[in-house]
Amino acid sequence: MDATQPYPSDISRPLVALMKGVVFRENDPALWHLLEEGQMAVRDYFRVMGLELMLDTAEGYAWLATREPEEGEDPLPRLVGRRQLSYPVSLIIALLRKKMAEQDAAGEDPRLILSVEEITDMVRVFLPASGNEAKMMDQINTHLNKIADLGFIRRLKGEKDKIEVIRILKAFVDAQWLSELDDRLKEYQDHLTGGSDKGPAGQSDTHPVDDSGIETDMDPKPAVDGGGD
Repeated sequence: MDATQPYPSDISRPLVALMKGVVFRENDPALWHLLEEGQMAVRDYFRVMGLELMLDTAEGYAWLATREPEEGEDPLPRLVGRRQLSYPVSLIIALLRKKMAEQDAAGEDPRLILSVEEITDMVRVFLPASGNEAKMMDQINTHLNKIADLGFIRRLKGEKDKIEVIRILKAFVDAQWLSELDDRLKEYQDHLTGGSDKGPAGQSDTHPVDDSGIETDMDPKPAVDGGGD
Protein backbone atom coordinates (compact mmCIF):
# COMPACT_ATOMS: atom_id res chain seq x y z
CA MET A 1 0.00 0.00 0.00
CA ASP A 2 1.30 3.45 -0.90
CA ALA A 3 2.48 5.31 2.21
CA THR A 4 0.52 8.37 1.06
CA GLN A 5 -2.68 6.32 0.71
CA PRO A 6 -4.27 5.41 4.07
CA TYR A 7 -6.49 2.66 2.65
CA PRO A 8 -5.90 -0.10 0.08
CA SER A 9 -7.04 0.99 -3.38
CA ASP A 10 -8.93 -2.27 -3.92
CA ILE A 11 -11.54 -1.39 -1.28
CA SER A 12 -12.91 1.45 -3.40
CA ARG A 13 -15.56 -0.71 -5.05
CA PRO A 14 -16.83 -2.20 -1.76
CA LEU A 15 -16.94 1.26 -0.17
CA VAL A 16 -19.03 2.70 -2.99
CA ALA A 17 -21.30 -0.34 -3.14
CA LEU A 18 -22.00 -0.25 0.60
CA MET A 19 -22.84 3.45 0.46
CA LYS A 20 -25.41 2.63 -2.24
CA GLY A 21 -27.10 -0.20 -0.33
CA VAL A 22 -26.78 -3.84 0.65
CA VAL A 23 -24.08 -5.93 -1.01
CA PHE A 24 -25.06 -9.52 -1.86
CA ARG A 25 -22.46 -12.18 -2.52
CA GLU A 26 -24.59 -13.92 -5.15
CA ASN A 27 -24.97 -10.75 -7.18
CA ASP A 28 -21.26 -9.96 -7.52
CA PRO A 29 -18.85 -12.63 -6.21
CA ALA A 30 -15.80 -10.57 -7.22
CA LEU A 31 -17.03 -7.55 -5.26
CA TRP A 32 -17.81 -9.79 -2.28
CA HIS A 33 -14.27 -11.19 -2.37
CA LEU A 34 -12.81 -7.67 -2.27
CA LEU A 35 -15.07 -6.84 0.67
CA GLU A 36 -14.08 -9.93 2.64
CA GLU A 37 -10.37 -9.42 1.95
CA GLY A 38 -10.46 -5.73 2.87
CA GLN A 39 -13.09 -5.78 5.60
CA MET A 40 -10.79 -4.43 8.33
CA ALA A 41 -9.94 -1.37 6.23
CA VAL A 42 -13.62 -0.99 5.30
CA ARG A 43 -14.60 -1.08 8.97
CA ASP A 44 -11.99 1.54 9.86
CA TYR A 45 -13.11 3.80 7.01
CA PHE A 46 -16.77 3.81 8.00
CA ARG A 47 -16.11 3.92 11.73
CA VAL A 48 -15.04 7.59 11.58
CA MET A 49 -18.38 8.32 9.88
CA GLY A 50 -20.34 6.77 12.74
CA LEU A 51 -21.17 3.67 10.71
CA GLU A 52 -20.52 -0.02 11.31
CA LEU A 53 -20.04 -2.73 8.72
CA MET A 54 -22.48 -5.60 9.25
CA LEU A 55 -21.11 -8.63 7.40
CA ASP A 56 -22.90 -11.98 7.38
CA THR A 57 -20.57 -14.43 5.65
CA ALA A 58 -22.92 -17.39 6.20
CA GLU A 59 -25.89 -15.76 4.43
CA GLY A 60 -23.79 -13.69 2.03
CA TYR A 61 -24.84 -10.10 2.56
CA ALA A 62 -23.39 -6.94 4.06
CA TRP A 63 -24.71 -3.48 4.89
CA LEU A 64 -23.96 -0.39 6.95
CA ALA A 65 -25.52 0.25 10.34
CA THR A 66 -25.39 3.33 12.53
CA ARG A 67 -22.67 2.73 15.10
CA GLU A 68 -23.63 3.15 18.73
CA PRO A 69 -21.33 5.69 20.46
CA GLU A 70 -18.85 4.28 22.96
CA GLU A 71 -18.84 5.40 26.58
CA GLY A 72 -17.82 9.04 26.80
CA GLU A 73 -18.11 9.51 23.04
CA ASP A 74 -20.45 12.16 21.66
CA PRO A 75 -22.93 10.64 19.18
CA LEU A 76 -22.49 11.69 15.57
CA PRO A 77 -25.44 12.95 13.50
CA ARG A 78 -27.29 10.08 11.87
CA LEU A 79 -26.57 9.74 8.17
CA VAL A 80 -29.82 7.83 7.64
CA GLY A 81 -33.08 8.65 9.42
CA ARG A 82 -35.08 5.93 11.12
CA ARG A 83 -38.43 4.90 9.71
CA GLN A 84 -41.25 2.91 11.24
CA LEU A 85 -43.38 0.74 9.01
CA SER A 86 -47.15 0.81 8.80
CA TYR A 87 -49.17 -1.88 10.56
CA PRO A 88 -49.97 -3.97 7.43
CA VAL A 89 -46.39 -3.78 6.12
CA SER A 90 -44.97 -4.61 9.56
CA LEU A 91 -47.43 -7.49 9.89
CA ILE A 92 -46.57 -9.02 6.51
CA ILE A 93 -42.84 -8.75 7.20
CA ALA A 94 -43.30 -10.46 10.58
CA LEU A 95 -45.32 -13.30 9.06
CA LEU A 96 -42.80 -13.78 6.25
CA ARG A 97 -39.99 -13.91 8.81
CA LYS A 98 -41.91 -16.52 10.81
CA LYS A 99 -42.47 -18.57 7.65
CA MET A 100 -38.75 -18.38 6.85
CA ALA A 101 -37.86 -19.61 10.35
CA GLU A 102 -40.29 -22.53 10.01
CA GLN A 103 -38.83 -23.50 6.64
CA ASP A 104 -35.26 -23.29 7.99
CA ALA A 105 -36.19 -25.42 11.00
CA ALA A 106 -37.64 -28.08 8.69
CA GLY A 107 -34.40 -28.16 6.69
CA GLU A 108 -36.20 -27.27 3.48
CA ASP A 109 -35.02 -25.22 0.50
CA PRO A 110 -33.41 -22.00 1.83
CA ARG A 111 -35.25 -20.05 -0.89
CA LEU A 112 -38.68 -19.07 0.39
CA ILE A 113 -41.08 -18.55 -2.52
CA LEU A 114 -44.76 -17.84 -1.94
CA SER A 115 -47.66 -16.81 -4.12
CA VAL A 116 -49.51 -13.56 -3.47
CA GLU A 117 -52.58 -15.70 -2.70
CA GLU A 118 -50.66 -17.64 -0.04
CA ILE A 119 -49.47 -14.42 1.56
CA THR A 120 -53.00 -13.02 1.49
CA ASP A 121 -54.27 -16.13 3.29
CA MET A 122 -51.55 -15.68 5.94
CA VAL A 123 -52.46 -12.05 6.51
CA ARG A 124 -56.25 -11.97 6.24
CA VAL A 125 -56.87 -13.28 9.76
CA PHE A 126 -55.09 -10.23 11.16
CA LEU A 127 -56.87 -7.67 8.96
CA PRO A 128 -60.41 -6.30 9.19
CA ALA A 129 -62.94 -8.52 7.40
CA SER A 130 -63.61 -7.47 3.84
CA GLY A 131 -66.34 -8.64 1.50
CA ASN A 132 -64.35 -7.40 -1.49
CA GLU A 133 -61.69 -10.00 -2.28
CA ALA A 134 -60.32 -8.08 -5.28
CA LYS A 135 -59.85 -4.95 -3.18
CA MET A 136 -58.03 -6.93 -0.49
CA MET A 137 -55.70 -8.47 -3.07
CA ASP A 138 -54.96 -5.00 -4.45
CA GLN A 139 -54.14 -3.75 -0.95
CA ILE A 140 -51.88 -6.74 -0.26
CA ASN A 141 -50.07 -6.13 -3.54
CA THR A 142 -49.58 -2.48 -2.59
CA HIS A 143 -48.04 -3.52 0.73
CA LEU A 144 -45.87 -6.11 -1.03
CA ASN A 145 -44.62 -3.44 -3.43
CA LYS A 146 -43.57 -1.38 -0.42
CA ILE A 147 -41.72 -4.37 1.04
CA ALA A 148 -40.08 -4.99 -2.34
CA ASP A 149 -38.96 -1.33 -2.41
CA LEU A 150 -37.35 -1.92 0.98
CA GLY A 151 -35.46 -4.87 -0.49
CA PHE A 152 -36.95 -7.67 1.62
CA ILE A 153 -38.74 -9.46 -1.23
CA ARG A 154 -38.69 -9.59 -5.00
CA ARG A 155 -41.18 -10.69 -7.60
CA LEU A 156 -40.00 -13.51 -9.82
CA LYS A 157 -39.46 -12.71 -13.47
CA GLY A 158 -42.26 -14.10 -15.59
CA GLU A 159 -44.27 -15.00 -12.47
CA LYS A 160 -45.38 -11.70 -10.99
CA ASP A 161 -47.77 -13.48 -8.63
CA LYS A 162 -44.80 -15.29 -7.02
CA ILE A 163 -42.70 -13.64 -4.30
CA GLU A 164 -39.22 -14.64 -3.14
CA VAL A 165 -38.35 -13.57 0.40
CA ILE A 166 -34.78 -12.25 0.55
CA ARG A 167 -32.81 -13.79 3.40
CA ILE A 168 -31.51 -10.44 4.64
CA LEU A 169 -34.91 -10.22 6.33
CA LYS A 170 -33.30 -12.33 9.08
CA ALA A 171 -31.06 -9.38 9.97
CA PHE A 172 -33.98 -7.00 10.37
CA VAL A 173 -36.31 -9.23 12.36
CA ASP A 174 -33.98 -10.81 14.90
CA ALA A 175 -34.38 -14.03 16.87
CA GLN A 176 -35.46 -12.29 20.08
CA TRP A 177 -38.20 -10.35 18.31
CA LEU A 178 -39.26 -13.50 16.50
CA SER A 179 -39.52 -15.43 19.79
CA GLU A 180 -42.07 -12.86 20.96
CA LEU A 181 -43.99 -12.95 17.68
CA ASP A 182 -46.96 -14.96 18.96
CA ASP A 183 -47.61 -12.28 21.59
CA ARG A 184 -47.24 -9.60 18.95
CA LEU A 185 -49.66 -11.38 16.63
CA LYS A 186 -52.17 -11.51 19.45
CA GLU A 187 -51.72 -7.73 19.75
CA TYR A 188 -52.40 -7.47 16.02
CA GLN A 189 -55.60 -9.50 16.36
CA ASP A 190 -56.72 -7.42 19.35
CA HIS A 191 -56.00 -4.35 17.25
CA LEU A 192 -58.66 -5.36 14.73
CA THR A 193 -61.28 -3.82 16.99
CA GLY A 194 -59.57 -0.46 16.52
CA GLY A 195 -60.38 -0.22 12.83
CA SER A 196 -57.13 1.58 11.92
CA ASP A 197 -54.24 0.76 9.58
CA LYS A 198 -51.69 1.67 12.25
CA GLY A 199 -49.96 -0.94 14.37
CA PRO A 200 -50.48 -1.85 18.00
CA ALA A 201 -48.31 1.04 19.12
CA GLY A 202 -49.77 3.46 16.57
CA GLN A 203 -46.81 3.41 14.22
CA SER A 204 -47.16 4.96 10.78
CA ASP A 205 -45.98 4.19 7.41
CA THR A 206 -35.68 -0.98 8.54
CA HIS A 207 -32.44 -2.91 11.02
CA PRO A 208 -33.42 -3.63 14.37
CA VAL A 209 -36.89 -3.91 15.73
CA ASP A 210 -38.17 -2.26 18.87
CA ASP A 211 -41.00 -3.18 21.19
CA SER A 212 -43.65 -1.40 19.14
CA GLY A 213 -43.02 -2.68 15.64
CA ILE A 214 -40.47 -3.09 12.88
CA GLU A 215 -38.13 -0.16 12.40
CA THR A 216 -35.08 0.45 10.22
CA ASP A 217 -32.43 3.11 9.81
CA MET A 218 -31.04 1.95 6.48
CA ASP A 219 -32.05 1.20 2.96
CA PRO A 220 -31.77 -2.56 2.41
CA LYS A 221 -32.10 -2.36 -1.38
CA PRO A 222 -29.19 -4.14 -3.08
CA ALA A 223 -26.25 -2.16 -4.40
CA VAL A 224 -26.23 -4.51 -7.42
CA ASP A 225 -29.62 -5.65 -8.67
CA GLY A 226 -30.32 -9.36 -8.52
CA GLY A 227 -31.83 -11.16 -11.44
CA GLY A 228 -34.61 -13.16 -9.77
CA ASP A 229 -35.86 -16.16 -11.76
